[in-house]
Amino acid sequence: MGAIFRILFIAAGAITALFVARDALNFTIIQTFVAVLLVTAIVGLGSFWSQRRKT
Repeated sequence: MGAIFRILFIAAGAITALFVARDALNFTIIQTFVAVLLVTAIVGLGSFWSQRRKT
């Protein structure tokens, strides 16, 4: 489980660094928000994928 979170936060950090400087005070807050958005997107895509395969 920790490895999944680590990979997720690496991806979120890379995406966040495109828009916010790493030394900004709110970088970790925005990184966490991006990580939540990534989890939501992955779960949403997974649900649509399983729904598509049933029909």
